[in-house]
Amino acid sequence: MLKKFFSPTNGLSWLVVAMLGILVGLSLFTFVYARGGSYFLDDPQACLNCHVMRDQFDAWNHSTHKQIATCNSCHTPKSLLGKYLVKGINGWNHSIAFTTGKFADPLRIRPFNRKIAIANCIRCHQGLTSRMLYNAEGQAADCLACHGNVGHSTRN
Repeated sequence: MLKKFFSPTNGLSWLVVAMLGILVGLSLFTFVYARGGSYFLDDPQACLNCHVMRDQFDAWNHSTHKQIATCNSCHTPKSLLGKYLVKGINGWNHSIAFTTGKFADPLRIRPFNRKIAIANCIRCHQGLTSRMLYNAEGQAADCLACHGNVGHSTRN
């Protein structure tokens, strides 16, 4: 069956293969050009691949959290699977947003990522937060409501 598909007279099959080759080639080029491999690491320098992250990086670089936390410490789940799942979701969303130019300026955290950051605040500061996980109305604590500028001091 493959012999028939790739026969010299079957021009459509070669066109499909050529188109797939171009797609794979462009995808690999884009991944390398955008330094995609750096996102698999835990180095905050990867956040600088996007120029719009300069203010966030500089603010973190001058914060007290720099000594104990990287970007991933706050912005991805602790588990290995969760970390790379969130990195994949965010990587896809960021690539679309920055390619199309459709993103908030200044950047704003989305509800999905906000929940992850709050869970990490509670996990790291468990000794302080154990008695304040819920407010008077019984709602879960929102650490970022009051402490949103801790890791990014330029945030209002």
